[in-house]
Amino acid sequence: MQSPTEHVKTRQKGKPTELGHAIRRRRKAMGKTLDQVARSADLTTGFLSQVERGLSSPSLTSLMAIAAALQTSIEQLLSVPEVFTQYVARDGRQTYSLGTRGRYYEKLGPGFAGALFHPQIVHRPPGHVSEKMCHTGEAFCYLMSGQLEYHLGDQIFIMSPGDVIHHDTSTRHYSVVLGETEAVELWVTTSPMNNAIDQGQDS
Repeated sequence: MQSPTEHVKTRQKGKPTELGHAIRRRRKAMGKTLDQVARSADLTTGFLSQVERGLSSPSLTSLMAIAAALQTSIEQLLSVPEVFTQYVARDGRQTYSLGTRGRYYEKLGPGFAGALFHPQIVHRPPGHVSEKMCHTGEAFCYLMSGQLEYHLGDQIFIMSPGDVIHHDTSTRHYSVVLGETEAVELWVTTSPMNNAIDQGQDS
């Protein structure tokens, strides 16, 4: 029987080049310029161009903003089924990856169309640095394994398994995976609105 991690790794999707091509196809089909989509998603045109060319991999928050600007969903951009179900069995989780550096997601919801909360389990490799973000909403993170250095405004928290952080995402935040093992994080976030993201890190 496969372990949860083995199960997830067999179902990874979303290599940067494939995702970038999907975003570009959708943008051109809508007749929108890079600048128009970037402004709608509150991203820089340069960063969006890098995403389309497969040179940068967006965070889940950035991808949600890009999908909203293109009037589509993450699932459609990643070519994975968009399923709404109130109950998710352990071995029935939808999974996908963003990038090629060992970062992937296990979807735990949303349970219905229009849901405000987006629960997921995030796997990140050692040394991974997330994007520096500031957007409307809130985030809850329970660290299941590994160790994180979590930056929230002027504060820095060293998180170990079992630690929790819950905050208003209008405060600038990002995190770094410490040590030599992957971090496994349970996240519950609200849909980002009016993102303001400092690009430069591949998250």
